[in-house]
Amino acid sequence: MSESFYERAGGQKTFNDLVSHFYALVAVNPILRPMYPDNDLHGAGRRLQMFLEQYWGGPTTYSDERGHPRLRMRHSSFHISRKEHDAWLICMKDAVNGLEIADDLKSELWQYLEAAAAGMINAAD
Repeated sequence: MSESFYERAGGQKTFNDLVSHFYALVAVNPILRPMYPDNDLHGAGRRLQMFLEQYWGGPTTYSDERGHPRLRMRHSSFHISRKEHDAWLICMKDAVNGLEIADDLKSELWQYLEAAAAGMINAAD
């Protein structure tokens, strides 16, 4: 059986590094920071990490705890226009670039993240 992306990319450590880097940037981003409750950056980071790990072939903790991801539904209460989309991608691109994984893995991860971010847009600019 072939290794999952999760395993090839370095497992939990890689996804923890990605999410930690991303949320450090979100915490100081003037567009994204107001979208998160003051006491929930850690919780949001945990949920994102669990989701990404499961999506890429790791533990199923996200579904075990939260059910089906339903990304669009879970983000529907947030105003996400091209401005928020772009800010999210800028932070995430920096986090992906900071990973110590092979370039082909970064590329595969980035392609998914770009597509997922595009799917979250729910408002006009």
